Amino acid sequence: MSSYKIREIQPKDNQQVAEVVRKVLVEMGVPKVGTAYEDKSLDDMFSTYDHPGMSYFVVEENGKLIGGCGIAPLLGADPGICELQKMYFIPEARGRGIGAEMMKTCLDYAKTEGYKQCYLETLPYMEHARKLYARTGFRSLEKPMGDTGHYNCTMWMLNDL
Repeated sequence: MSSYKIREIQPKDNQQVAEVVRKVLVEMGVPKVGTAYEDKSLDDMFSTYDHPGMSYFVVEENGKLIGGCGIAPLLGADPGICELQKMYFIPEARGRGIGAEMMKTCLDYAKTEGYKQCYLETLPYMEHARKLYARTGFRSLEKPMGDTGHYNCTMWMLNDL
């Protein structure tokens, strides 16, 4: 029986979330410039997502955060398009179906908020993540959308909600 729980972020989670995201980015060899690693929002994710049409969800297991993912409006795009943001899981969370459950949680939230499409950016070597995205309805795009500032992310995907 699994003991993890997906829930909305709370102020007390900020430090653990930042640690999870940065740890996974380092593990994956992601450049620290032009990616989520340098986002100022990482150190206060609760406040970042504490706005209408935005939410960040965390996965907690035995009092420890093991992953998270957020939904927010896609900056510089049509208001009906949201962005799946900062979806990262530490190794012990992978391969257990948690990512698929997190995707469902986030996309259900996006639909509830009235979004019509969900966009994401990723990297070519994040193969497991890209397979998960494809299984949940995301398709590849030829060029980026919006203005995320993540110029080192070279793969773009979109899902019709």
